[in-house]
Amino acid sequence: MRVQSLRFRPRLLSLMLCGLLLFTSQALAQAIPTPQTMIPAPPQIAAKSWILMDADSGRVLVEHNADERLPPASLTKLMTAYLVERELDRGNINLDDTVRVSENAWRTGGSKMFIEVNTEVTIRDLLYGIIISSGNDASVAVAEHLAGGEAPFADLMNQHATRLGLHNTSFANATGLPHPEQYSSARDMALLSQYIINDYPEHYAVYAEKYFTYNDIRQPNRNRLLWRDATVDGLKTGWTTEAGYGLVASAKRDDMRLISVVMGTNSEESRAQETQKLLSYGFRYYETLKLYDQGAVLNSPRIWGGDSNELRVGVDRDVAMTLPRARNVELSARLDIRQDLTAPVSLGDRVGTLEVRLGEEVVGEHPLVALESIEEGGLFKRLFDQVRRFFSNLLGGWF
Repeated sequence: MRVQSLRFRPRLLSLMLCGLLLFTSQALAQAIPTPQTMIPAPPQIAAKSWILMDADSGRVLVEHNADERLPPASLTKLMTAYLVERELDRGNINLDDTVRVSENAWRTGGSKMFIEVNTEVTIRDLLYGIIISSGNDASVAVAEHLAGGEAPFADLMNQHATRLGLHNTSFANATGLPHPEQYSSARDMALLSQYIINDYPEHYAVYAEKYFTYNDIRQPNRNRLLWRDATVDGLKTGWTTEAGYGLVASAKRDDMRLISVVMGTNSEESRAQETQKLLSYGFRYYETLKLYDQGAVLNSPRIWGGDSNELRVGVDRDVAMTLPRARNVELSARLDIRQDLTAPVSLGDRVGTLEVRLGEEVVGEHPLVALESIEEGGLFKRLFDQVRRFFSNLLGGWF
């Protein structure tokens, strides 16, 4: 592999300036140790399980029993809503499509959107009813519409849980009503929320709505933080006697978005307060930096036998990093690029790895991909490159 150290792009000009100061003041740095950022222990959280994650980088800032399998209650509806959003995004359904309400959906107990049997309800209203009103009736209606019944819909939920890497999650219904085979974890709920936010941003605004009115019944969103903190814009609450009170929340301040999950608190007020503690801690002591943009050219290595002599390489998605505040001067990156790149190469082919370090610790690895396609050159060009490559390897890359 060809290894190259990198400085970060102009959007992180402060990092480059700090790095330059460190380089020009090397002797002084050896004499005076660089002070480390002091971060206190996370707050005490009155919940069975909890986690705080950065939504962009996926880095977990703090956690407790985050993989413990617990009943998720209505947090289940995050997956129900996710599958609706996925079908909308794929064009299989539309927001204005109507669903006929079965007696089974109408009779479902627990929290309700108050749809009426044998009426036609739009997908848009059902999605609002699932997210804001936490309607069990709406969830069953959607499950029947998308999969023909709640049992096959639960099977679909589990298939997607596996696809998304939710290793401690099992769904038995679309509502979150108690079932011995229904469980999830704080980490899995955070990961699912990350997919909801990042995969379908056009639908995410629904999670911030404070009220939803249907059938002349106005119901408030049960996420109290929507009223208390203007930066909070999602996601979902849950409660059953077995599960206790849970809350998955997300907030964005400046360019940083955090996701918090608390499961097994003892009241509606407690889940709001404990979530606020986590979010405040994360925003106070951490920051998220965007290091590279999707499609940015990070290097143009030599490619042999192609109709071009250079291949532009970069990352196929934005690269962000979450770290303790004031430690950005310790960030560095290097590229490990595959040697002897040979045409043809297709757009998106992996050609190496971008490694990000915080001091001596590797804190991120991202695929380096071809940002363009390079076709094979003509016969003469390929023969000429074979000769050049032979002498280049023979002379250690000098030729």
